[in-house]
Amino acid sequence: MDMRTVLLPLFVEVVLTFVLLSWLAILRQRDFKRGVRREQVALREPNWSVPALQVGNCFANQLELPVLFYVLTILSIMTHHADFLFVVLAWVFVLSRLAHAYVHTTSNAVSPRGGLFGIGMLVLLIMWLVFIVRILIGSP
Repeated sequence: MDMRTVLLPLFVEVVLTFVLLSWLAILRQRDFKRGVRREQVALREPNWSVPALQVGNCFANQLELPVLFYVLTILSIMTHHADFLFVVLAWVFVLSRLAHAYVHTTSNAVSPRGGLFGIGMLVLLIMWLVFIVRILIGSP
């Protein structure tokens, strides 16, 4: 499988993470200008505005479950197990993360957000199980 095809979902996930980080920086700077003092948030106290908290929590989510996606992508490339199935599942995972981020930073509705998280988690679990089975049985 072409390396660009395998890496493109990972690149989209990385871009999402940096977009959220940049957006968070803008929101927090705005909060500082509106009177939030550094000592009010120095130890992660929730004194940020609601938008800054939403985007901050969404950014933190991109450093949790997606880490397993990054590791799996690298391992799949190294072991030559990054095939068509891998790429399809990777796109489903990344699309679920994009949708999750959209809900998280807009309505923040817990039920749809949880459902989207669950879809991504299930897809990533399937990706890992396929990878583990292929490695253990010595399948190409």
